[in-house]
Amino acid sequence: MVDASVPSTGSYRRHVKLADRAIFQDFVVARSDRLLRTAYLLTRDWGVAEDLLQEALAKAWFAWPGIDEPEAYVRKVLVTTYTSWWRRRWRRELPSDELPEAVRHDPAGDPAADGRADLWRAVGRLPARQRAVIVLRFYEDLPVSEVAGLLGCQEGTVKSQTAKALAKLRQDEAMVKELRR
Repeated sequence: MVDASVPSTGSYRRHVKLADRAIFQDFVVARSDRLLRTAYLLTRDWGVAEDLLQEALAKAWFAWPGIDEPEAYVRKVLVTTYTSWWRRRWRRELPSDELPEAVRHDPAGDPAADGRADLWRAVGRLPARQRAVIVLRFYEDLPVSEVAGLLGCQEGTVKSQTAKALAKLRQDEAMVKELRR
């Protein structure tokens, strides 16, 4: 005798997949803006940041049923994918004779935006590894141990990369001018 209240194996799998899809969609809607900002701070280019986030979310989708901490997982995928792109020096763009339309973000409404823009330009001039450490430590506010786990290195490496990055930022001309104001 078959109990009608218990779904068959096939319909149960479909139900679980639909539930996973809904949970994943909710996660993407809720966290995309924050993850996109993180991707932008790593890449310094909105278009590349969108590509990076899209690739990270695609990778997360395939691993979704087994992920315990989705935001931490996607953040780690963002960093590792960015690192692999940086190592390959390939940005998925081909040179052309035509310039794309420039996208401008207007910071005019925010008086502190000018100083922040200088700061993020200075962060953008850091080597990729130091930039990743700064973004994860101070923008994402992650502890040293978690940053080390995300980057696949020792805590001492995170600390030394942070110290080197902060020293470079203190010597950056744009930041020195900002401090003198």
